[in-house]
Amino acid sequence: MAVTETRLLVLGAVMLFEPVNGYQIRRELLSWGVEDWAHIKPGSIYSALATLAANGHAERHDVTDGGRQVAVYTTTASGREEFQRLHRDAVETVDLLSPLAFHTAVSLAPLVTRSDFEQRLAVRVERLRDELARQTAMGSVARGGMPPHVFAMNELWIDLLTADLRWCESGLGGIRSGAWTFRGEPSDWRPADDDPGWQMAADRERYRDLLAGE
Repeated sequence: MAVTETRLLVLGAVMLFEPVNGYQIRRELLSWGVEDWAHIKPGSIYSALATLAANGHAERHDVTDGGRQVAVYTTTASGREEFQRLHRDAVETVDLLSPLAFHTAVSLAPLVTRSDFEQRLAVRVERLRDELARQTAMGSVARGGMPPHVFAMNELWIDLLTADLRWCESGLGGIRSGAWTFRGEPSDWRPADDDPGWQMAADRERYRDLLAGE
């Protein structure tokens, strides 16, 4: 996974659960299957947290919790600005051969407002249409001059762009009709009773109390 995408994913996870410790972030991201679809290794999560803190995008708080020292992370104003920048770029940028940044941004959609996500997705739709037209024209013009395997690859790219565009157009229509849940909106989704997130929520309230007493 590219450094930028790892930063987006880890920064977004901190924003979702802050204040939160590194082990909780690691456990939560692994429960999302990031090793499989994002190719992010457990060790790189801790490294990303340290880098975010060093760059001023996250703040590390060393607190005493039940007699043990725990490093707890919160985001800073610059970190939240950085997340919005990374998220916007990830949604709007069409990278035919590397869609991982976009997939990461979609997984973190609840951290942005409905209007922001709608605007970003609308930009992506227009860029997909432009790229699809370019690839289609390229295949039509060069059909006779392309080796068969290269022409077949052009057809594959057209199919990938078409699928991406179809999904984004459908998603955009749904979002404009009230689908999904975004920042500042009430959510009717509830995790299972045995979901580790409930413990994270309890820990978050305790960490908030500890930080308030510093």
